Amino acid sequence: MPDKKTQVKAAFLPFEAIQFPSQQPRRYFDPDKMAQLIESVKHHGILEPLLVRPVSDTKYELVAGERRYRAAVQAGLAEVPVTIKKLTDEEALQISLTENLQREDLNPVDETEGILSLLSVRLGLAVQPVVSLLYQLQNQSKKKAAKNVNPHSLRTVIQVFQELGLMSWESFVSNRLPLLKLPPDILEVLRQGKIAYTKAKALSLVKDEETRKRLLQEALDKNLSLKAIKEKIARLKIQPETADPDFQIKEIGRRLKKAKPWKRNPRQWHKVREYLDKIEALLNEVEGDSPSPEGTATLAETLR
Repeated sequence: MPDKKTQVKAAFLPFEAIQFPSQQPRRYFDPDKMAQLIESVKHHGILEPLLVRPVSDTKYELVAGERRYRAAVQAGLAEVPVTIKKLTDEEALQISLTENLQREDLNPVDETEGILSLLSVRLGLAVQPVVSLLYQLQNQSKKKAAKNVNPHSLRTVIQVFQELGLMSWESFVSNRLPLLKLPPDILEVLRQGKIAYTKAKALSLVKDEETRKRLLQEALDKNLSLKAIKEKIARLKIQPETADPDFQIKEIGRRLKKAKPWKRNPRQWHKVREYLDKIEALLNEVEGDSPSPEGTATLAETLR
């Protein structure tokens, strides 16, 4: 964290003297809430100074207060109050991330990505290794890990979540990391705060893109409840992925090899083999082939 002896100075700066950082944690600003803030700035000005750091003699980088900056521009102000503080790249990023993560209106997507970015800074790792580390910690806590995670990494993760006070790292891994695997169309409306996370997860089960987009739009237009969304999905009778022929064939073969009915239950295997023989006969008919010659492995024998 910043040195306590770091010089801090208050000032007013014109907008052209302030530049945005290359990495900005916050991606989405709610239009209605921004409109309210703009009106407030028009009537009362900027009540809390922006935090900036010097990057040259005349230029400053915005560290915290992007919403206030944007509202001030829209409100027609000529300059904004700032607190100038010398910070390293890492210190500036940590402050920016922490400030954004402590906002009540932060959507779950930006919040999740922000937490991962903060962990990335604190652990000195790229984001993807951080995700892998969190899953290793989860497996370790469930006694499924092949090896223990570095104790220092565990302490750092725990400390970050305690400082934020948002949730435990265990809850983050179980409930938030899966969020980033949602389809892009679902992820975008979730980022915009237009739909609840529970509804987004339910809609993500619809694998057909066109069907999912249609149902998503209906959920938004009619503000469907989670129960109503699940009922509509159930009526679609969608079985994720299993409608794909390649997947279905592969899955049946996998399950047969795992069950090994020829070893565990000869009577059941006899029934399974009858079906396999029928499938093989049908394939021969479709391909125009004659029955398999003697010595050629049958479908049933291939599975064994």
